[in-house]
Amino acid sequence: MRSADATDLPSLLALFSELNPDDPSLPQESADALWAEISAQRGRTVLVAELDGTVVGTADCMVLPNLTRGGRSILFVENVVVARSRQRQGIGQRLMETAVRLGESAGCYKVQLLAADDAYVHSFYESCGFRFLAHGFRRYIGEHQLGGTTT
Repeated sequence: MRSADATDLPSLLALFSELNPDDPSLPQESADALWAEISAQRGRTVLVAELDGTVVGTADCMVLPNLTRGGRSILFVENVVVARSRQRQGIGQRLMETAVRLGESAGCYKVQLLAADDAYVHSFYESCGFRFLAHGFRRYIGEHQLGGTTT
């Protein structure tokens, strides 16, 4: 487990295409510009799981400063994905453990994420020590038609 760098961008894009296969491909110039913006954000860490020199998983972590809870921050986790060929080998669990340690080291009082409404996904996060405590709400901006369905 380590922080991603610019050389990991092709691997990250490949993993994200597994996560969201209906998304259009991101032009390289756009991907490079977005990576520059992401990597410059204070409190943001894109974790990667590397196995035999290959990136096989990722989790995008963002520390959000907070005026409640005595000023303790919140760690938000997004875009957690492990390559299909490497799932069920403990990689996702180690990514989540690393994210929690990142939150602890940043003085966060909680780690929060949204998960798909999928029994397997829920059991995965529960096995990582997360509890289903609340219903989340989401409002997409604009119309997003991917693969014929609204996401």
